Amino acid sequence: MNYENLKKVDKESYKIFVAEQARQQDYINLIPSENYTSEAVLEALASVFVNKYSEGYPKARYYPGNENVDQIELLGQERARKLFKLGKEWFVNVQPYSGSPANLAVYIGLLGKDDTALGMELAAGGHLTHGHKVSASGKLFNFIQYGVSWDGVIDYKKLEELAKEKKPKLIVAGTTAYPRTLDFKRFKQIANSVKALLMVDMAHIAGLVAAGVHPSPFPYADIVTTTTHKTLRGPRGAIIFAKNKELAEKIDRAVFPGIQGGPHDNQTLAIAAALKEAASEKFQKYASNIVRNAKILSIELSKHGFELVSGGTDNHLMLIDLKNKGISGRQAEEWLYQAGIIVNRNAVPFDPRKPIDPSGIRLGTPAVTTRGMGKSEMKKIATWIKEVIFNPKSVNKVRKETLSLTKKFPLSYRF
Repeated sequence: MNYENLKKVDKESYKIFVAEQARQQDYINLIPSENYTSEAVLEALASVFVNKYSEGYPKARYYPGNENVDQIELLGQERARKLFKLGKEWFVNVQPYSGSPANLAVYIGLLGKDDTALGMELAAGGHLTHGHKVSASGKLFNFIQYGVSWDGVIDYKKLEELAKEKKPKLIVAGTTAYPRTLDFKRFKQIANSVKALLMVDMAHIAGLVAAGVHPSPFPYADIVTTTTHKTLRGPRGAIIFAKNKELAEKIDRAVFPGIQGGPHDNQTLAIAAALKEAASEKFQKYASNIVRNAKILSIELSKHGFELVSGGTDNHLMLIDLKNKGISGRQAEEWLYQAGIIVNRNAVPFDPRKPIDPSGIRLGTPAVTTRGMGKSEMKKIATWIKEVIFNPKSVNKVRKETLSLTKKFPLSYRF
């Protein structure tokens, strides 16, 4: 891709673009919800599909000239089924702008205002869109929140008791800061016991599921939502899967015309490209390396005296509880950023602090694995985190070392 035209037309914007490119290159990114797309995905996002309006669905549009849009949307749907080993009974919607609208569309399509749903609470590792009171999901629907035990792991017996007491129409299984594998079979048993639908939000683990290095929710779920970035390494978008036509029709109407207008067709093209990449043997090895790196990083951090929520990780992320270090997650985030390491502050289970300045930090390995980092780099990163947290005066020293490391692992695209 060539950005000379941007440089000619808008020097101010171009300067900011160059600065962001440099920032991404020069920092070790451990935010588990971020990643780096391929050049092919970037090219798709910048394609002429950005010029088209295509309200509606394939063969049922409200604008003319959508024959190519129909083809790319159908291609994306078919690739999504193939990637996750699904039959034709599964319906796929690739139009949601991102994960939050995708989840909201499911709720609008399947729940009435008086219907009850269960979702994991934010401090336990759930997402805002799983019924938090500040989210539209919590404002518009009767969400009851479930959590974890003191060991940081879901207590399925308590979840079952809650379900039998509240009689939800929908149970949401999905996380944004939970380092352990979800027991999808157990979730389904609980849902069946109260005749509820089971929705799985696999946004964080989609790439791991696709590669076969994490259990799949599809044998158990009625609805599955996912973003297309994170471990899937595509553009910022989302997909909704529904296991039958009745559910799909309700959800499709909720996406359009319910909460969205015309889909972002360039995003659809990029999703299709990312799904093809994710079906390759190279991607399977990559996803396996994500999990391996996360385990190595978590073990090394534990050796350095950090307290990991639940004691470790089964997937791509981990949570460090900093209460025993006498600092907040926000302070740790700031110090580490100054040292060239990006993590994000995050609440931990039963956190006594407010979400804006919680007790923990969240780390993950998708982005650093994309750059080719492995075992030795995970050990170095763990050591640097220890140095910065234990001795903030080491920030400048560590920054020189992290910058040296990032130069050895350049991003695949340099404009």
